[in-house]
Amino acid sequence: MIDRTELWIVIIGLGLGSFALRFVFLGLIGDREMPEWVLRHLRYTAVAVLPAIVAPLVIWPAATDGQPDPVRATAALVTLAVGYFTKNVLLAIGLGAGTLAGGLLWLG
Repeated sequence: MIDRTELWIVIIGLGLGSFALRFVFLGLIGDREMPEWVLRHLRYTAVAVLPAIVAPLVIWPAATDGQPDPVRATAALVTLAVGYFTKNVLLAIGLGAGTLAGGLLWLG
């Protein structure tokens, strides 16, 4: 078990670090015009968030003690294939979620 003082030091440190990261962008350069190359790269931030959240769950699922799970891998591949070929994000997410739910129900 972690000591209370140590826990609060970690919480405060993480809070200050999070504030500092946001302040650099919003406080220091928030009112300045950003270069075109920065804006071009920032457009892809939203596209990268969902795969970044899902990838660890597919590659190292906690439910199977870190072993690859064929149901999650299949759902990820279905989502990737549908998104690539149809260019429809909602359809890809829906079919991927359906594949995951169906696979978990079928295989347990």
